[in-house]
Amino acid sequence: MSESLSRGEVDIRVRYAETDAMGYLHHANYFVYFEMGRTELLRQCGLRYREMEQRGLFYVVARLQCRFRKPASYDDDLVLTTICEKLTRVRVDHRYELRRAGELLTDASSTLVLVDRDGKPTGMPDEWYALMTAAT
Repeated sequence: MSESLSRGEVDIRVRYAETDAMGYLHHANYFVYFEMGRTELLRQCGLRYREMEQRGLFYVVARLQCRFRKPASYDDDLVLTTICEKLTRVRVDHRYELRRAGELLTDASSTLVLVDRDGKPTGMPDEWYALMTAAT
């Protein structure tokens, strides 16, 4: 098991279609952003989620917590930081920080479990695990 493996940032501009009637980023879209952060973090490690799926491996969300501190609004420029805090061959824990001009708007955490096509927890192939743990 490794601690604080990697971190990545994604720049996001809030689109009009992502907002609610009050002009705030709809709460459901934060979770879409977190998925973007995880996907880009994998890519940064040299993996593509599409390749994982083609090999019959899928990360499923087992836990997701989010604290909304301040709202984001239409056309805001945001920075999402995604941090891989813990990684095993079967599980990965992430932390997320969404900021506007350095101000923390939202922080969240998730646990994902690697499963096979039957939905059973399974281990990550050695070569992928090596790529992910080398990203420290």
